[in-house]
Amino acid sequence: MPAPQTHAAPEETANGAIPPLVHGERLARPEFERRYNAMPHHIKAELIEGVVYMPSPVRQGHHGGPHADLIGWLGTYRAFTSGVEAGAESSVRLGASSEPQPDAILFIRPEHGGCVRISADDFVEGGPELVAEVAASSIPLDTGLKLQMYLRYDVQEYIIWRVPDQEIDWFVRRGGQFVGLNPDAAGWLRSEVFPGLWLDGQALVHRDLAQVLFVLQQGLASAEHATFVSRLNPPPVP
Repeated sequence: MPAPQTHAAPEETANGAIPPLVHGERLARPEFERRYNAMPHHIKAELIEGVVYMPSPVRQGHHGGPHADLIGWLGTYRAFTSGVEAGAESSVRLGASSEPQPDAILFIRPEHGGCVRISADDFVEGGPELVAEVAASSIPLDTGLKLQMYLRYDVQEYIIWRVPDQEIDWFVRRGGQFVGLNPDAAGWLRSEVFPGLWLDGQALVHRDLAQVLFVLQQGLASAEHATFVSRLNPPPVP
């Protein structure tokens, strides 16, 4: 990775053109957004603790397919959980120096008591309750700097699917730190923030989406999920 660079002031750009984003340069979030908006739409970029990251092209087996499975799992949970919202590659504004574009997010909608805000220009602001990343070439970034960034901005649960390793890391916030979530007696992972969000991690890493959704349906049928939905959607006061 090239050393971070400090960007030139906008008025110093030749002919008034907006300069392109450059991997490794250091920017404040407003300038990052200004340049990102001027880039071709197929370009993906993130701002992580003030530094621009521009990932390499996406391969199907290492990222595209797993990403689709992850979204299928979270999207199914959202469909049966009124009051929560899911996102795929939504830009998330975190303070003045970070704007990641995580592979997936799941959050409680603000009007149902969630922590994030949706800005007037339709950006997620603040740490979503759950963030998930599909990691292949990005494993060092996702397990290092991004993990610390998400911890800093109050993300409650962070999932990293390390595709080459066929491993799922599911971290939960406890005592101001991320600790690994332990599977239950059946070997399934159960969210502590989103009751009923259950995962057969081995099925996911082996791309057995039918089994993943079978386990999730059991979570959605649980009493804890019903209680959670009722809490998010209390009956109107007479």
